[in-house]
Amino acid sequence: MYTQAMSVGPQDVAAQTKSAEEAAREAAFEARIDAGDFIEAKDWMPEHYRKTLVRQISQHAHSEIVGMLPEGNWITRAPTLKRKAILLAKVQDEGGHGLYLYSAAETLGTSRDQMLAALHSGKAKYSSIFNYPTLTWADIGVVGWLVDGAAIMNQVPLCRCSFAPYARAMIRVCREESFHQRQGYESLLVMMREGTAEQKAMVQDAVNRWWWPSLMMFGPADKDSPNSEQSMRWGIKRISNDDLRQKFVDATIPQAEVLGITVPDPDLKWNAQTEHYDFGAIDWAEFWRVVGGDGPCNRERLATRVKAWDEGAWVREAALAHARKHMNKEQVA
Repeated sequence: MYTQAMSVGPQDVAAQTKSAEEAAREAAFEARIDAGDFIEAKDWMPEHYRKTLVRQISQHAHSEIVGMLPEGNWITRAPTLKRKAILLAKVQDEGGHGLYLYSAAETLGTSRDQMLAALHSGKAKYSSIFNYPTLTWADIGVVGWLVDGAAIMNQVPLCRCSFAPYARAMIRVCREESFHQRQGYESLLVMMREGTAEQKAMVQDAVNRWWWPSLMMFGPADKDSPNSEQSMRWGIKRISNDDLRQKFVDATIPQAEVLGITVPDPDLKWNAQTEHYDFGAIDWAEFWRVVGGDGPCNRERLATRVKAWDEGAWVREAALAHARKHMNKEQVA
């Protein structure tokens, strides 16, 4: 009894007090989440909430800049000046999205250099969809229609994310992604209505290759997604993976019918009872293989990003030197 009493020294009392303070802060934080409040960067937040946001936002930013690569590959081979200008603008938009998102993540106390180092080392992930090749010009339209369409379905709920800097960044991102989706669909519509039989076959082939990877963009099934439940509890996510995937299928199949193409799923059918489309089983083994680094273009995409980072070192150094020179002039004045 005496030993126990003697072991509670000043340090232990401080630890208990801190624990009580932490519990009170967490309770207040949870109350704000339940009330639908937005959390700003300078507000107190649980460490796990902060880490979850850094992981998700940086992964999103990485996906934007890696996503520039499969489309940038076609800028010099676009069939018309109009299509080249559209594609140039789109790739530029994706770079801007990455900048918005890295800036949002930096407000959480992690530097852009740290995030990029994690990407270049393979520790941080990006969307598995960008590890597939764009083999023909039709792929560019299909990426706009399906990949950006899936991105919008994922990202519109993020405009109500509980972390305010992320939510604000997503408003502009979603507006631009909506344009990307429409221009991709319009490109395919032109090919299917005015193109040759060979061009129409090219569109169908691209849809066959991109359909299932697009469904995988929503992440694993809810039962296999360990972070989803907590992210939804905190208001980081608003809709589950499976529900978003279903919404995407329901919205996309009528568009495919207008185009005059089919999706490569023999199990797809309209369910009058649920008023949703039933669709076939996703090959999750392929998903995890690509996430794990064994996709068609994983090594190529990462090597390209690392090469760009290394070769751009002089630009970053020059920009920092200019900023320091400008700052020194202001201090002297």
